[in-house]
Amino acid sequence: MNDTSQRWQVHPEVARAETLDKAFYLDPAAQRLQYERVLARSWQWLADLQGVRAPGSLQPETLLPGSLNEPLLLSRDAAGALRCLSNVCTHRGNLLVQQPCQDAAQIRCGYHSRRFELDGRMTFMPEFQQALDFPRPCDNLPQLPLQDWGGQGFVALEDPLDSFNAFFGPAMQRMHWLPLQDFRLDASRSRDYEFDAHWALYVENYLEGLHIPFVHPGLTQTLDLSQYRYELHEWSNLQLAVARADETAFELPAEAAEYGQRIAAYYWWVFPNLMLNFYPWGLSLNQVTPIGPARTRVRFRSYVWKPELLGSGAGGALDKVEMEDEAVVMTVQQGLRSRFYQHGRYSPTREQGVHHFHRLIARAMGD
Repeated sequence: MNDTSQRWQVHPEVARAETLDKAFYLDPAAQRLQYERVLARSWQWLADLQGVRAPGSLQPETLLPGSLNEPLLLSRDAAGALRCLSNVCTHRGNLLVQQPCQDAAQIRCGYHSRRFELDGRMTFMPEFQQALDFPRPCDNLPQLPLQDWGGQGFVALEDPLDSFNAFFGPAMQRMHWLPLQDFRLDASRSRDYEFDAHWALYVENYLEGLHIPFVHPGLTQTLDLSQYRYELHEWSNLQLAVARADETAFELPAEAAEYGQRIAAYYWWVFPNLMLNFYPWGLSLNQVTPIGPARTRVRFRSYVWKPELLGSGAGGALDKVEMEDEAVVMTVQQGLRSRFYQHGRYSPTREQGVHHFHRLIARAMGD
């Protein structure tokens, strides 16, 4: 075991374990490792794929702006194959595509006119007739592994810690009955939030229901917290929220695992920074992105399935819940700087998800 993995090691028994050393949240060197060993090696949500349905479509995206800042390009060729390519010219590093395009025949660099097919192959470069050993495979655009689930695109920047199925398979199998193809983006309900706290503090807050009665009085009136439960998977976990008798709940089909129960929400978390919150009205997709040593951006994207249920139940007041969550994680960020605090302990009944997250962080940081 190397020094890095030893530093972040967390005891496997939640009843005995201590939380991560506070240096994880405060040390700039630790944050750089988080970018490379955690974020770059996990499956990250990139974009909604609706804009690249037609052949000839190009859609530039930046993976985790503010931290990884990787320019990428979604490209669908004439045969209908969708790829994720680097959006950086292999000649001098110019950005290739800066605006979405629906009828592209090729990709052309605006700097020196290097040209690429929509599959990333370089086909033309002026004034290179005398260049030796040219072109080489490295003159083509690098291609990233891309996965599509329910019209959402996911990529892995570096050699991922595990397969896409290992990360997302449990959620895909459990939610198979949902017609995700019928969900539609509601831009009016989608927004970005920024606040002064480490990204992992926000994730930890999401992963436990212990704080709900004390931080979210409105949500407490909606949920039956006595039936709130947790399920841990290898790279993800699920919090099942049960609705009170008079509150909005899913009308579950017989093929759903929870058929006959009054489920208010499925709160899925996928390591390290993605939340997929399924409500009776649809999906709130949240991606947590570090944009500084103690600054975080959370991207909320709302996909509506049943608009008549908007504004009701556990997913009815998301803005208010978000403000309550941000306020508490910002005070934790301040408290971590105290010379009197180093570690905490976990509630064995309510903080299994936080313990699971910390164990995965230790695994990724130590590899």
